[in-house]
Amino acid sequence: MLSRRRFLAITAALPMGLSAGPSAALAPMRGQALGAVVTLHIDHPDASRLGALALAEIARLERIFSLFLPDSCLVSLNTTGRLDAPPPELLALLTVCGTLHHASGGRFDPTVQPLWAALAQGYAGGGTPDRDTEARARDLIGWAGVSFDGSGVAFARTGMALTLNGIAQGFVADRVATLLRAQGLEVGLVDTGEHRALSGNWPIRLDQGPVLRLTDRALATSGPFGTVLDREGRQGHILSPQWDRAAPVWSRITISAPTATVADGLSTAACLMPDRASLDALVARFPGARIELALPA
Repeated sequence: MLSRRRFLAITAALPMGLSAGPSAALAPMRGQALGAVVTLHIDHPDASRLGALALAEIARLERIFSLFLPDSCLVSLNTTGRLDAPPPELLALLTVCGTLHHASGGRFDPTVQPLWAALAQGYAGGGTPDRDTEARARDLIGWAGVSFDGSGVAFARTGMALTLNGIAQGFVADRVATLLRAQGLEVGLVDTGEHRALSGNWPIRLDQGPVLRLTDRALATSGPFGTVLDREGRQGHILSPQWDRAAPVWSRITISAPTATVADGLSTAACLMPDRASLDALVARFPGARIELALPA
């Protein structure tokens, strides 16, 4: 899964007021998941054990959501068009995707994966996507063609596929934070490409933005050109489900919310909103969410 935010300069300092004792050293633990570097800041005497549990949980969730692990649930679904007895985490995330799809007027649509693949292949080696190939890929887009319940997830049309790149990193951050809190962690910061803070007072500095302080809150940033598909850097990776090659309105948007899942999904959807009024209306539909930074393109 490609990271959408590695181009951002994001730094985190120690929570304000923590002592420098052994339990509060907060030496970061690092791993990797879903294409991003994972960093855990844990204030706990048994930080090494908690860190190992967290990284194991991240690896478990990656086997559900990865587009690249050959045995992941998502790869199986995209390959066969159906996944029987899906894990509850996948159903939970698809439910949030449906809410975001409706709230954004259809702009947030994980079924754009065939279009992403067609454009990436077309631009490979400096080429240009074939319009007929792109049209066929766009015909496969449509959230209404995804059905899911406890018995299975299925696509209505052969060739449909999902990408959860725009929301899964936030979901993983939330699940890791929940796990750590259940283990007794009170102060910590989970960074999976999205930030999910437990207690403490975490100052987060964003490139071209203010210092934000997170306590029991999440933060996510998206930009259409965080990853580009062409050599010229004109085709960003956040794709409209409609036939729309118009220039992006936003260069980057930062959203904070009570959960990293919502912050992540909202920041992705926000990049496709056509103006500030529609952006404000979208975020207002999610209690506790707010726009921290919205930079025009």
